[in-house]
Amino acid sequence: MFMARNWRGKIGKMEPERRDLFLEGDSLVRLATIDDEGRPYVVPLWYHWDGEAFWFVIRERAAIGEFMKKRPSIGLVIDEMEVNEPESGRQFAAPKIFAQGDAELIEEPNVGGQWVGIAEKMATRYLGENGPEYIVPTLHQPRWLYKMTHDVFKT
Repeated sequence: MFMARNWRGKIGKMEPERRDLFLEGDSLVRLATIDDEGRPYVVPLWYHWDGEAFWFVIRERAAIGEFMKKRPSIGLVIDEMEVNEPESGRQFAAPKIFAQGDAELIEEPNVGGQWVGIAEKMATRYLGENGPEYIVPTLHQPRWLYKMTHDVFKT
């Protein structure tokens, strides 16, 4: 039986406005690098998208921070199964962003650095207006701050 294709809503490449709207959502990023044995190492993380680059705040004890310092080539995927499309009242299936680039180390693990402002933005986005309260009890834990300006960016 033939089904009309419009049931899927808009799929395929996202325009920049739609991409930015998607990246303002609460999906996690899956960030990939290579570990010390040369194997893929992938972790789910919060991220911040500033319109040009992805930002990652990573606790010092997380192995991925050191792996990215040694081997800055990284890849990422951000996806969801369904997203509402307000203008049509439909949903579109499997929106996704994937990108490759180099992790730029902005800050070595520290307490009270530039990472705090980025972490507060992420906590607000993921947890709501009281989100920054979530990170207060852990502000004494050093964190890495990385930035990735994409070389390859696909939707």
